[in-house]
Amino acid sequence: MRQVNDDQSNDQSNDQARAATIEPRQGGSLAQAQAQAQTAPVSWANRVGAVVPGLAVSAVGMGLALLVSSWLPVLSPMLVAIVLGVLLRNLGGVHRILEPGIASAAKRVLRIGVVLLGLQLVFGDVLALGPGMIVVVVAVVGVGIGSSLLVGRWLGMTPNQVLLIGGGFSICGAAAVAAIDGVLDDDRDEEVVTAVALVVIYGTVMIPLLPLMASGLGLTEQQTGLWAGASVHEVAQVVAVGGAVGSGALAAAVIVKLARVLLLAPVLTVIGLQRRLSASGKASAIDGTHTHRPPIMPLFVAGFIAMVVIRSLGIVPQPVVDVAHTAQTLLLTAAMFALGAGVKLSMIRRLGARPFVLALSTTVVVAAIGLGGVLLFG
Repeated sequence: MRQVNDDQSNDQSNDQARAATIEPRQGGSLAQAQAQAQTAPVSWANRVGAVVPGLAVSAVGMGLALLVSSWLPVLSPMLVAIVLGVLLRNLGGVHRILEPGIASAAKRVLRIGVVLLGLQLVFGDVLALGPGMIVVVVAVVGVGIGSSLLVGRWLGMTPNQVLLIGGGFSICGAAAVAAIDGVLDDDRDEEVVTAVALVVIYGTVMIPLLPLMASGLGLTEQQTGLWAGASVHEVAQVVAVGGAVGSGALAAAVIVKLARVLLLAPVLTVIGLQRRLSASGKASAIDGTHTHRPPIMPLFVAGFIAMVVIRSLGIVPQPVVDVAHTAQTLLLTAAMFALGAGVKLSMIRRLGARPFVLALSTTVVVAAIGLGGVLLFG
């Protein structure tokens, strides 16, 4: 019995010793956790405060771009915003305090704008085109991007820049460029800026050129509108072409163009899947392990699809759609200013003439497919 009691006493002593040894560590951990808990709100506030200056400057740039565009309607507010951003960067006006907010505008604000773009689309309008024109729209987007990949590889361009130009020219211009950049999540802002600038340049040339070619080919007003919707890059440029030809052409052009915009979601999903598979393959090839892979469908793409579905159900009042359209324009314009503010002119000069060649070839391919489809089904 005495031995048992001695053993129990020894065990109690050992437990007390271990507790005495552990308590300071636990106390330290608790103090550290309390300190972290106290500083967490401050850290969050610091993060929010860090982005405010850059976001404010992006908002000012957006306002100036809209003002200039209202004076000169031929200029897209997104293009003006990019130019203003590039000027700010290259005139030495981007202080380091602005960098976090500008980066946030170029990514997060951009993605919110793309989500709101979905509220402009209705499935029923696209289905009303008929199976023939739907096939034409799919061919324009698919062959347009596919041909750009082939030509871009032949020119020795980076895959990301090829996708930006091919997607922008085949789908819906600057908005598509911005959305694809959101999936690629690349830091080469000069490639994004170049793609948007090329969309504006070549699309602007198409505004007077396409009606002239349509007249020479003897196309009807309806056929001209269908061709414009299938071939011209920006929605605003399509409206300009259709409006110049007539009301019938304008209605047809806008519907076909929105059908192309609707294909933005599957294209982004395919790009996301390809990036995921590529990241997985590279990780396995290096060390046989799996690392974090990009999502198959980024959250903002799912949001875009959700907005299309909600609008197609007919539950969104028209005033809300109008407000969303205005908000989309504001957000994308601010994002374009932020993208421009991340680019140095020396970066664009290093890209050379190859993007212009790729843009020209993609424009020709898209226009040719659109014309062929209109002659067959229009």
